[in-house]
Amino acid sequence: MWRWVRHGPGLDRLAPCVNQGPMSRRGAWVAALACALVLGLAAAPADGRGKRRKKRPARRTPPVPALTAHGLPNVRSASALVVDLDSGTILYGKNPDRVRAIASTGKLFAALVVRQRGLDLEAATEITWDDVDAARGGARTRLDLGESYTNGDLLRVMLVASDNRAVTALGRAVGLSPSGLVAAMNDLARRLGLERTHFTDPTGLNGNVSTAREMAVALRAVLDDPVLAEILATRVISINRVSHKKPRWLHYGNTNRLLHRGEYASLGGKTGYTAEAGYCLVTASVVNGRRLGFVFLGADGELTRFADFSRIWKWMAANRDIQRDGDDTALGQTAAHAQKTGAAR
Repeated sequence: MWRWVRHGPGLDRLAPCVNQGPMSRRGAWVAALACALVLGLAAAPADGRGKRRKKRPARRTPPVPALTAHGLPNVRSASALVVDLDSGTILYGKNPDRVRAIASTGKLFAALVVRQRGLDLEAATEITWDDVDAARGGARTRLDLGESYTNGDLLRVMLVASDNRAVTALGRAVGLSPSGLVAAMNDLARRLGLERTHFTDPTGLNGNVSTAREMAVALRAVLDDPVLAEILATRVISINRVSHKKPRWLHYGNTNRLLHRGEYASLGGKTGYTAEAGYCLVTASVVNGRRLGFVFLGADGELTRFADFSRIWKWMAANRDIQRDGDDTALGQTAAHAQKTGAAR
């Protein structure tokens, strides 16, 4: 015998009336089995014909081809550039002069400014409210208010882990307010001959812009500084506060994933992201014995910038005789034709 049993609001279900009188052991087993079948069918999703609906397989995104129909690296970032860092020869370009937001890759300019102003790497600087305010809206920081760190450690945290509080702290260490650091970064851009690079805040969270071509110039300037070049190539760092006797070690991994893979002979670089800028990467590597700079701006996905790098790096490794095209935007005659017809966009 069956009846509806209420187990709470909206939880009525059919159950056997096992307390309606004596029942044999065999009858109890039959009733329990029937109850399980009824409840199982009620819980199973159906396709309208009483059959259990099969789970649909997850939709997979098709892989991005390594090359375009014209045989060029299939770069997905909005802007890109590859340059020989020693000769200045442009080997590849995609919208290289389009002005775009550059996010935290602009910290390369902040690093150059404080180094050129004689930053004392051994001296200590305290994290203040100016640093907290400048970093609002950015990624989580581990540099606590009121703690002090050596300027060398702050420089490493800024470039390796892209900590926003470190930027204005380093500016203050060389006598610059946040607005003064911005002015110094703009002055540096002019001295480097960069006409389309402009800064409005020191961290890169709001409004800083440049082009792929001009960011390649900044990368070359940073790599010419041995201290900064070493930091950019560092995979992991550990820093300790100097404001207390009790140690408090902070450990960071470099946000440039290329450093953690040995196949690309990476010389290091800088990543960046904001909603406005998209995912950005400014990095350097050795290809066929040549030091090359790679710039990718405006990628849609976090991994897309690294995939773009991989596609170009492998293409160049397989094609040793790469010559500059006259307009500085393509890879040889085939690439020049593809760029002019818009096929490489």
